Amino acid sequence: MHILVTNDDGVWAPGLLALALEMRKLGRVTVFGPDRNWSASGHVKTLDRPLRVRETTLADGTAAFASDGAPSDCVALALLGLIDPTDLVVSGINPHANISHDVTYSGTVTAAMEAVISNVKGLAVSLDSPEASQETLDYTTAAVVTRHIVERMMADGLPDGVVLNVNVPYLKEDQLKGYMITRQGLRVYRDALDQRLDPRGRPYYWIGGEAPTGIEEEGTDVGALAQGYVSITPLQLDLTYYKAIDVLKKWTWG
Repeated sequence: MHILVTNDDGVWAPGLLALALEMRKLGRVTVFGPDRNWSASGHVKTLDRPLRVRETTLADGTAAFASDGAPSDCVALALLGLIDPTDLVVSGINPHANISHDVTYSGTVTAAMEAVISNVKGLAVSLDSPEASQETLDYTTAAVVTRHIVERMMADGLPDGVVLNVNVPYLKEDQLKGYMITRQGLRVYRDALDQRLDPRGRPYYWIGGEAPTGIEEEGTDVGALAQGYVSITPLQLDLTYYKAIDVLKKWTWG
C-alpha cells in the first residue's frame, strides 16, 4: 500500500513526522506538504501562478517533498502524477481539533477532501490539545489511533466519496474511552474584529477573539471528545441540503 502523508502546518511540523512514522508500519509512505503554515486556509486550488516543488529532509533524515502551494495543491500535484499512484491520503496530525464548522476552514480536512475528489481514500486527523498549551505536544496516541483506523478502513472498506474526519483527545492511549462514530456538532466561535493603525496612520484589521468552544451534545464530534472518545466523522463532498429543494421549488418566479 502506498500512502501519501500531508498536512496544513508545514512539511516540517512534528505532527506530520509522527504520522509518517506510524504509517510506515502499514506500507510505503511519501510525505508531501506545504513549505509553510496554511492553517485555516480552506480548500484552495492555485491556478494563477506556477507551483514550485523541491525535495527536503525531515527531522528523522528521511526524504519528503515540499511545495509553495496549499495543502490541497500538494495532494493534487501528487495525484496528478508527480509521485507514484497512491492508495490513501492521510492528512495531519493537526495540533488542535477540527470539529463542526471547522471542516470548511481546515487545510487538514480539505487536503483529505482533495484526495476523495480524485477517487482516492482520504482521512484527516487532528489532536484535541489544550488551546493555550505551551508544552511540546505528544502526538503518539493520535498517530497510533490513526494507524488502527486505517487498518480497519482498508480491511472493512469505506463507501466512495467519504472523507473520514478523525479527532483524538489529548490523552494517553490507555486513557481513551474508545472510538465513536459521530456527526458534526455545533462550534461556538467568539471572533472579534481588532482595528489598528499602521505607522502611516492607515487602518488595518486583525480577526481575533477568544478560542472557540463547542456544545457537548451526545453523538457529536464535540461531545465525543469531551467524554474522552476518539471521534470519527464521515463527511461527504455533496453539500446539497436536500430537504430545502422542495421548499425552493415552491418559490414563485417572475
